[in-house]
Amino acid sequence: MPYAGGEKETLLASLRRHRDAALWKLEGLDDEQLRRPMTPSGTSLLGLVKHLASAEYGWFVESFGREAEPLWFDPYEGEDMRADQGETTAQIVEFYGRANAAADRVIAELDLADLGRPAWRDQYVTLRWVLVHMIEDTARHVGHMDILREYLDGATGVVRPG
Repeated sequence: MPYAGGEKETLLASLRRHRDAALWKLEGLDDEQLRRPMTPSGTSLLGLVKHLASAEYGWFVESFGREAEPLWFDPYEGEDMRADQGETTAQIVEFYGRANAAADRVIAELDLADLGRPAWRDQYVTLRWVLVHMIEDTARHVGHMDILREYLDGATGVVRPG
């Protein structure tokens, strides 16, 4: 964490810390546990990672005019929140890694004040706003993952020890 870094460096470090926590929540569980629906709406640990990946592609990549990889699911129908379209755990984790890398490239290329326009919104957003939004969204979903993980095996904690 860059405790004395600039604004962009600090925001990106925060986002990366929450991304790491999301993946940490998957460690040590088998495939059935990772995709087990834990809420009436079907939320699972793996589904949350899939959602975060599609959100990073949408907010960072598509909003700023870059091309995202084709999705095999429809996020507008809630399919990004479920891990039930025949995908493997490795496929979703790798998808998240590619989404993170694509987002990081956009972040590196642009200034915080640069504008993008999400296809699903009628307004422009700055890269700064998107970074803050994705930090909030990722942190919120890592909190959900912490609760799901506790229900699955009793493990708690929102920050990787060490």
